[in-house]
Amino acid sequence: MSKGTLPDAGRRAVVLGGTAAAATLAMPAISYGQSDAIRIGHLTPRTGFLGPLGEFAVQAVQLAAEEVNAAGGVNGRKIELLIEDSVNPQTGSAKAERLVQRDKVACIIGEISSATALGIAQVVQREKALFVNTGANSDALRGSDCQRFMFHTEAQNSMYVKTVGRSLLRDGLARGKKWHFMTADYAFGHDLSKVARRFAAENGAQVASEDLVPTDLTDFSPVLLKIRQGRPDVVVSNLAGNQITNFLKQYGEYGLRFPVAGFGFDTALAWGAGAGNFGGIWPVVWHHLIDTPGTKRFVSAFSAKYNRPPENQAWGDYCALKIMAQAMTETRGTDAMKIVEYLEKGAKFDILKSREGHFRQRDHQLMMEMYAITALPRGQEKNRWDIFTSSPPVPGPEESLEAIAATPEENTCTFRA
Repeated sequence: MSKGTLPDAGRRAVVLGGTAAAATLAMPAISYGQSDAIRIGHLTPRTGFLGPLGEFAVQAVQLAAEEVNAAGGVNGRKIELLIEDSVNPQTGSAKAERLVQRDKVACIIGEISSATALGIAQVVQREKALFVNTGANSDALRGSDCQRFMFHTEAQNSMYVKTVGRSLLRDGLARGKKWHFMTADYAFGHDLSKVARRFAAENGAQVASEDLVPTDLTDFSPVLLKIRQGRPDVVVSNLAGNQITNFLKQYGEYGLRFPVAGFGFDTALAWGAGAGNFGGIWPVVWHHLIDTPGTKRFVSAFSAKYNRPPENQAWGDYCALKIMAQAMTETRGTDAMKIVEYLEKGAKFDILKSREGHFRQRDHQLMMEMYAITALPRGQEKNRWDIFTSSPPVPGPEESLEAIAATPEENTCTFRA
């Protein structure tokens, strides 16, 4: 958890643009900019089992703001970031309310926990402020819990499942196979399990057993013993954050050889497990090896600044700020309703992939390509970062981007007034 307390004036004192930003990351709320700047709140977990992902998010949004400001800002105004650790749903909701009501931010960017994102969404809808969700996957956030002032650069669970599902079908790991689920015991995991069960039923796989895994679990021995006894055809992860890293490390230690697949993933978790422990097939919304000019520029800038490549959570927050800067530039201001209408009309954005992205009007999901990555065999890793191979973009170039997204029948969104 962030330590230290500064009075409000002190938290507003540092100008984003040089190296000063990194020096103040330990503070509970961090502001960079000037009084005439456009304030953007960044709210994401930096502690707990999602903390490692949150650090990538913070670094990436700082880089994006620096680049926007160096290019002249938004209609001549600088971006000012107010950075907070969301910690848990209650804290996240309270901080979102403070950012909007007291700090008058133009929008909030961030979050990883689906439960916390729901709380933030309820705040911004009530306050008629913008929220760009960069890490919460739950289909419910685009369905039963959708809000008109919330947009999603993160992919929904259906997109993750359908992306890696193509690889499972290709490799004969679905039809007629017995799956064992490990599911994170909170909103994200439950939603992902629901979507994954639907895919299994549609494609002839049997969910033979499932373990609900507490978010603070570090010892997977009971789960691994159950897997050994059950002898599934595929071990399926519906886990999140450090749960995946801990599982991968211990799975290798137990010497289990059942194929592993995940329906949700972040590349930082593979790096955390290490090249010798990472295995299986996993879906990602983006990765640092994508061969496009935008990705190469982003990876080069991020690596030079932070001495490590960005992972997919970094991508989401970086793109979110760039998208908001474009939207504010095009609408000539920060009026939330004008930006909502601009995004709903199908504006296109460079999202560092082979195709541009746009937000789907009916649920505000960013429509885009995704990827399935497969761990390289032990000993074939190029370095500590390049430890997987990637599928081509999914959907393919001749397919609609809608091909992997939830259909209206699978996930219905009705925006509230």
